Amino acid sequence: MAESYVQRVADELADLALADQKASGDIAIVDAIGDILGASSQTLQETYLTSVRVRRAEERARAMLDSRKANGFKDAPKPKAAPLQGLSEEDKEREEAKIAEEAAAKQAEPAAAPEPTAETKAEAPAPAAPEPNVSMPRRIKR
Repeated sequence: MAESYVQRVADELADLALADQKASGDIAIVDAIGDILGASSQTLQETYLTSVRVRRAEERARAMLDSRKANGFKDAPKPKAAPLQGLSEEDKEREEAKIAEEAAAKQAEPAAAPEPTAETKAEAPAPAAPEPNVSMPRRIKR
């Protein structure tokens, strides 16, 4: 199947932008290229952003497979979420640590439902009576 011109251009630009990002450390370059493309061609922008996501996902998947192979295919580490974009490495590490702490805290403390008080019981609306199941034709309004 022949690849469309838009797909070829988007793939090439995605490769160039990700290489630039890796070489320069400028994480905003991918978004800047997307904005430039979107100003002229929304189709090319969407295809480009899809190409970027596909390449990033492929990179994470290959890293996981390499890790499993190096580990003797045992106890593969849990895959990380997609990287937090727009943050420095230190900020990313802090955010990931914060997310991990919150997840650990949620697992440690089971969520207990608050006991209903006399006030909340009085304020709660009475449940509505169920409607009878009657099979009547519907009236059509014109």
